[in-house]
Amino acid sequence: MAEKIKLYALTTCIHCRNTKEYLKDCGVDYDCVDVDALQGEEREKVLEEVRQVNPNCTFPTLVIDDKVIVGFRKDEIEEALKR
Repeated sequence: MAEKIKLYALTTCIHCRNTKEYLKDCGVDYDCVDVDALQGEEREKVLEEVRQVNPNCTFPTLVIDDKVIVGFRKDEIEEALKR
């Protein structure tokens, strides 16, 4: 089972909402950062974190251990959670 799960999302994004819902349905604990709810330096810092794993800086960006999944890709999420 995955050890560390972090989701970078936007509050207005349906794909982000679907990803949150799916992770909840899977019963896994994860950290979620709603990037558009942040401001100033904190927001810049988080955007830089996203760019490190997803240079296009698109959402949702989900990091499961060392696997990066961009967009709501149920099959990829399921596979990564099993590792």
